[in-house]
Amino acid sequence: MRKDRQNLLLAYLKMKWKTLLLLFIFLLCFTIVFYLSHVPLDPILYAFLLCGYIGLIFFVVDFFKFTKRVRVLKNMQKTITVQLDQLPVPVNITEEQYHILLQILHNNMHELTVQAEEKQRDLVNYFTQWTHQIKTPIAAMRLLLQSEHHEQNAELEMELFKIEQYVEFVLQYLRLENISTDLLFQQYELDSIIKQAVRKHAKIFIRNKITLHYSEVNFKVLTDEKWLLFVIDQLLSNALKYTEEGSISIYMDGKRLLIEDSGIGIPAEDLPRIFEKGFTGHNGRTYKQSTGIGLYLCKQILTKLSHDIIIQSEVGRGTKVIIDLETKNIGVE
Repeated sequence: MRKDRQNLLLAYLKMKWKTLLLLFIFLLCFTIVFYLSHVPLDPILYAFLLCGYIGLIFFVVDFFKFTKRVRVLKNMQKTITVQLDQLPVPVNITEEQYHILLQILHNNMHELTVQAEEKQRDLVNYFTQWTHQIKTPIAAMRLLLQSEHHEQNAELEMELFKIEQYVEFVLQYLRLENISTDLLFQQYELDSIIKQAVRKHAKIFIRNKITLHYSEVNFKVLTDEKWLLFVIDQLLSNALKYTEEGSISIYMDGKRLLIEDSGIGIPAEDLPRIFEKGFTGHNGRTYKQSTGIGLYLCKQILTKLSHDIIIQSEVGRGTKVIIDLETKNIGVE
């Protein structure tokens, strides 16, 4: 606090040094003139002290006004939004011109913000509509492929499944910004959610000859089914993507759901950054399949669901994903 006052005093003196210097020159001029006119020294000293006291009182009052204005401006800097009508009233024409300049900048910024929001809203609406429309030809293609049983059709069907995943991924990514308005918390059977995700990837398990170790967990969780299903689906997809042979295990440890694979694993230096948006790491550069968005989305969604996620991994020995399903502070942003 004392240091702040000293800094304010130095700033004030720096701002007023020309005025103080001018006053000192005036007093010095009067003193020299009176002395050369053989005016007695006592009246000169008296006048000098009187002017000094009056000037000191004036500067003390002005300094306190200055500190008050600085304090108000500093407090306003700490607020999330500052309205221009909350700014201190200009005390001179210079501050008034700055005030007008701030008003112009504020209006321009507001206009640009509105335009950016409209563009973002139009973009989101377009891609949302696109993701819904693209599902129709995808469904039609799936029916056509299933109508004839050929080995080539099976391969095409797997590629079509990947396209469906990417479309669903885009849709959930667009919804993430407004996820809070889409959440519906209820008690759900965790087995039902897990089985939906497993059934969705059943053909990939069979095609890649990956063993699934899973038995019913008999656990109820307070969550949003749709969003938790998306997370488990994404984690299973990652496990299958990076497991060329071996197995994937799904089991409970207390109130924690674990999805463990015997895949390639994640380098230790990448683990601290795996939830960062756009981070692909060593595996992404090697396999060219990672977007760096999947785990970021999972982390964001689970945070909104009041669940925690931890990933443990070792290169060559697989990856273990731990989802803590003990909900805390639901609905608190």
